[in-house]
Amino acid sequence: MGLQVATSEDGHILTGAADATGELVNGFLAHLTTRNFSPATRRAYAFDLLNFLRFLMERRLGLADVAPTDLFDYLDWQQQPQKNSGGTVVRLTSRTGAAPATMNRRIAAVRSLYDYAVIAGAVNENPVPAARRSSGFRAMRRGLLGHLGKGRERGGGQLVREAKRLPFALDPAQVAVFIADLLTARDRSMALLMLLGGLRASEVRLLPLANVDFGLRRVRVKGKGGKERVVPVDPSFFTELASYLRTERPAGCTARECFVVLRGPTTGRALTEAGLRRIFRTHRLRPGTPLVRPHRLRHTYGTELAAAGIDLLVLRDLMGHASPETTAGYVHLSATTLAEEYAAARSRLES
Repeated sequence: MGLQVATSEDGHILTGAADATGELVNGFLAHLTTRNFSPATRRAYAFDLLNFLRFLMERRLGLADVAPTDLFDYLDWQQQPQKNSGGTVVRLTSRTGAAPATMNRRIAAVRSLYDYAVIAGAVNENPVPAARRSSGFRAMRRGLLGHLGKGRERGGGQLVREAKRLPFALDPAQVAVFIADLLTARDRSMALLMLLGGLRASEVRLLPLANVDFGLRRVRVKGKGGKERVVPVDPSFFTELASYLRTERPAGCTARECFVVLRGPTTGRALTEAGLRRIFRTHRLRPGTPLVRPHRLRHTYGTELAAAGIDLLVLRDLMGHASPETTAGYVHLSATTLAEEYAAARSRLES
């Protein structure tokens, strides 16, 4: 069957690898469990390392044979369309190269694996190159919220330069069309929770029903790094949620998660990541809503609150950001505002 990620009682493991390599990688994934990394993080590490091991198999390299130059070859390899591995979800034959952010994330996973391998005595040193953080003597960049501290440290820097983009906020008309097209109160509840509460897709899927407070109209969310936050949400979300719980959630369902599968052989089980993606993919095909993605609903939430003048400390806590620089990215002038200011300045110059 070849290399693949499988689900085990303890999380995710790699199967199909050579004995020594497979044992080391699975030992590392178990190590992440011991360190209380979230299930989503462990899953991401497993798939990132699966990608790296496929590269090593093509080059006939073992983990102990990798040199720093091989990591740059790995970056080049990721930019090429990959061969179809026989999966049914993604057609890899038509896939383009990995995005810079994906490449940096995979390198970070490989770096962590080799750190573990050095401790375990499997290799003598970590071959992953460390990116230069700066050149010469420079003052530390503080940023808009720099007085709050440096935020999360990025281990080892980035090997691939990433474009700095503004958070992508959706047009209200597109969002309205998309939500109106959703067929169930469950689906509308999930979309509204991202749009009106700023939750990540994974936070919505894993939200325990017990963490929903109808009386105070807020939800308790466990986000990245195990950080908890309490988020108030607009009443329209609770209206849809009440309809879902009353008429759609299977009777006698014992799942702790709020949102579950409504039909089929897995009825009553927690909605999976693939299931949530399928909902959005299906309804994005409708006219007028091609840009709607779960994370863009969250970006729309943050952008609208920042434009309304909310305190950035409050926005940071509402969105569960670890770094203040991430929150600062939502503070920018809209294209309309820039055009109006430019036109006003031009008319003053001409008068």
